[in-house]
Amino acid sequence: MRTTTLGGGAVPVTELSLGCAALGNLFHPVTDEAARATVDAAWDAGIRTFDTAPHYGLGLSERRLGAALRERPRDAYTLSTKVGRLLVPDPEGGAGDDLADGFAVPATHRRVWDFSADGVLRSLEASLERLGVDRVDVALLHDPDDHADQALREAYPALERLRAEGVIGAIGVGMNQCALPTRFLRETDIDVVLLAGRYTLLEQDGLSELLPEAAARGRSVVIGGVFNSGLLTAPRPGATYDYAPAPQPVLDRALRLLEVSERHGVPLRAAALRFPFGHPAVASVLTGARSPQEVRDTVEQLRRPIPQALWDELRAEGLLDPDTPVPQAAWTGQAVLAGEAAQTREPS
Repeated sequence: MRTTTLGGGAVPVTELSLGCAALGNLFHPVTDEAARATVDAAWDAGIRTFDTAPHYGLGLSERRLGAALRERPRDAYTLSTKVGRLLVPDPEGGAGDDLADGFAVPATHRRVWDFSADGVLRSLEASLERLGVDRVDVALLHDPDDHADQALREAYPALERLRAEGVIGAIGVGMNQCALPTRFLRETDIDVVLLAGRYTLLEQDGLSELLPEAAARGRSVVIGGVFNSGLLTAPRPGATYDYAPAPQPVLDRALRLLEVSERHGVPLRAAALRFPFGHPAVASVLTGARSPQEVRDTVEQLRRPIPQALWDELRAEGLLDPDTPVPQAAWTGQAVLAGEAAQTREPS
């Protein structure tokens, strides 16, 4: 599993990262045993980058991930979590569930938006306790869509101080839109953007400003949501897109992508996984899993050869813009821009 560093700094990420929302019972329950086995399978496959958040299962994801990694050497993996939502005990004591926010857990806590400097510190302190570690490597501002000014004025400077003190290794923002992360790239010294669902085989909104801005500044982008909420794993009526039934025009486009990939003997999910690595700013693709089988399938699909003819036909069919960068036949780490290769290393 190839590794590069975020933003040219010292924090390494593997080409595949494990997103741990499912470990927080995203939509459906996952047992403690299955959660542990999923992390173990990722480790066995060479994945060394793990992303979680307090939001995921009201802290359950962090607790399970921390437990699964506890016996691993701390310097052998990269741990990412998020700030912006504080977990406050619910006065009703978990009488209901958290399915309204997508997680099959008791509603023992409620989420409170807080992008103040104090909120950032309190959030990280609570995350460290749930994870059972003394540090995280990456701290991401989580969905500050409606809190942009406070996140820029208060949360980011607090994280910048922690980075300068060596408490965290890298700072980023995690969102499913492009405009605000691009603003962060221009106005701050963040290391990484976690962009969910906006740079995929289905849609390339990130190519207009965000990805070129990151590349020009030597910053990294981690791509999440490469399957657009499942649509690119099995396009069919009723398939989800952005966590809702896919609109017919979107479904039609996905079905056309499926036809092209099948003509070249490539599963659509394999092409979707590989596609983001064509851009020089992309350091890693982050995918979720709720079982060892899903982890192993993801790794297998990433390693499938993708013929250049597939990308050529997607362009010819108008499914990719002619100027959209595509991966080379053999991916060799973070892509090359203007003749300059990004630094890579093999994980220990």
